[in-house]
Parts: sequence; C-alpha cells; structure tokens
Amino acid sequence: MSDPDRADPVKVALSAFAQDVEAQARTLGFCAFGVASAVPDAALGARLDAWLAAGMHGTMGWMEQRAHQRRSPQDLWPDARSVIALGMSYAPALDPLRLADEAQVGRISVYAQGADYHDGLKKALKHLARWIVTEGERRGLADAVGVKVFTDTAPVLEKPLAAAAGLGWQGKHTNVVSREHGSWLFLGEIYTTLDLAPSAPARDRCGSCRACQDACPTDAFPAPYRLDARRCVSYLTIEHKGPVPEDLRPGLGNRIYGCDDCLAVCPWNKFAKVAHTMKAFLPRAELTAPDLADLLTLDDTSFRALFSGSPIKRIGRNRFVRNCLYAAGNSGEAGLSAQVAPLRDDADPVVADAARWAWEKLGGGRSE
Repeated sequence: MSDPDRADPVKVALSAFAQDVEAQARTLGFCAFGVASAVPDAALGARLDAWLAAGMHGTMGWMEQRAHQRRSPQDLWPDARSVIALGMSYAPALDPLRLADEAQVGRISVYAQGADYHDGLKKALKHLARWIVTEGERRGLADAVGVKVFTDTAPVLEKPLAAAAGLGWQGKHTNVVSREHGSWLFLGEIYTTLDLAPSAPARDRCGSCRACQDACPTDAFPAPYRLDARRCVSYLTIEHKGPVPEDLRPGLGNRIYGCDDCLAVCPWNKFAKVAHTMKAFLPRAELTAPDLADLLTLDDTSFRALFSGSPIKRIGRNRFVRNCLYAAGNSGEAGLSAQVAPLRDDADPVVADAARWAWEKLGGGRSE
C-alpha cells in the first residue's frame, strides 16, 4: 500500500513555489492572488457566445473578432497550463457618488483620476513574471518556464478567471467583488506553462442584494449577472464613438468618463481599505471635480496636455467634449450656454450634434 503521507514531490515543489510567488507578488503591491486552470470551460465559452449573439457588446467589434481566443487561456496560448490571477486595489478615499448633485462639475470614474493604471500594473506583472521564470528554472521546476502577461488589453476573460482563482466572485454588476477589497480591484494575469494547483474558487455572496442593479442610471442590467453594454454609461462615454441615443443622454447625468455607481453602492465596500499601493493611482486634484465650463473649451492640444499620462487621453478630445456637452445639457446651468454655443459649429459632427442638444436643453441661451 502507498503511504498517504508521502506526497508527490513535484506537486510539493510546485505548491511551495506558488506560495513564494504570492509572497513576491505582495511585495510588488498586489493584494489579491490566486491560481486558475488554463483548460477550457465549456459553460463559460457558451455564456460568452450567447452574450455576443445577443449583441450586448455594442460596437466593441474586437470582442467578437477574437472571441475564439477569449473563450479560454488555452485557446489564446495552447501551452498554458495555469493562470496566476492578481488584483491590485484602487479603493478610493472619497465617496465616488459625492458629486452626483454638483451639476456644474464633471464626474470621472475613480480609476481614471490618476495615471493610466495599465502602465503601473503591467510593469509589476512583468517584474513578477521575470521572477517566476528565473526562480522556476533555478529550482528545476522546468527546463524552460513559459509566461505571458496580460492586463485588460488582450482577449482574456479576466473577471471569470479572477473568480475561478478565488480573488472574488462576479457580482450581479458582473464585476469582481472581494470580501477584503470590495469592488475596487485592478486585475492582471500571468499565463504560465507550469502546472500549478488551482486555488479554491470564491463563493457568490451577493445573496438577495440588488443595490447595484437599482443604482444603474440607464438600466443596463436586463437581469442580475448580465450587462447590456449598449446601455452602460462606461461603454457610452468611453467605447462608443458616435452620438449617444437621445433617450439615454439624461441618464448620463454629469458623468463624463465612466461610471462608478454600481460599484460604489456595493455593501462589501465597507471592508475595503483606502488603497496605497501605487502613488500613480492617487487622483490628480484637477480631475476630482473638474468644472464643465473649463472642459468645454478644450481643443486637441489642451486636451492632450491636460490628460497626458491618463487613460482618458485614449478617447480623444472629440469624444470627451461630446460627453461634457451631454453633462452640460443635463446640468440645467444656463450659464454654460456661453461655452456650449460655439461648439454647435464644431468640425466634428458628433460634437456639434451634442452641442445643439445641450443648447436646447439649456433653453437656447435664454437668461435665467
């Protein structure tokens, strides 16, 4: 009979290595760590296919074009055996909803008020990946350790992988919720050829709560755990390039880049501590409550200067000013008409359309 106390030495070595990887990750600022299998999950692939077939990805054609690689890690990289899932907190010090009634200012999503998180997160991921390769080969875990690093910009189902790795569960708002960090986690992944033991997946703890569903200003959730991006404020203000449908414009309120509402109301946030992971994540003073009057005067040069190093820069001046015009139209602040008026003749037709809409909402320039 085999001795149950004599474990497979390879598995023991890999288990010890995974613990050391986690310790190394925490020195780099990651607060959440777990391992998921890289093998395909048929149920997950089917959910992705159904969501795309329903058109809920809107104009994000890249999601459909590379869906075959997005279904599982091995569909993207056949040599992958494990996924090291990592989270870095960006829990805010201030209530993201505090400016809801401040009509003269624009609301920018918490994650975009500092430097572009992709840069800092990817730097830390690459540092950890290099350590995994060097240390894994030094320990003889493999003749050559393969790794690939991802964060947000590749065909990777980040949130399901994070849930499978135990970082948290996908809440009814479809984002990852952590018992320790609430809804405020940046996610990154390291695919590896090492066959690491998967972590225990997180248990769904949403229960009967529907706070995130009720908070959505544009009714973007046709059902719990299901998001229709075509109605989501984050999609409309960031990914959508054309005019926002008129029936959805009032729901944007004064949100000019992204939306935190469904995240901010999650009860699990009460356990999240203010993030001090990276100074780059801290909000820039000029982006915490920017005046719409100032933003409406931005040309391309001043836009690029203001948002240098910011994720906002990638949507360009035209889309950003379009968003600010919707916020102006929703504000009821007739004083903004002076900034809105010249934009009715903007060279960009989408900006001009938004300006004409805002002009009408503000009373066509009539004094208060």
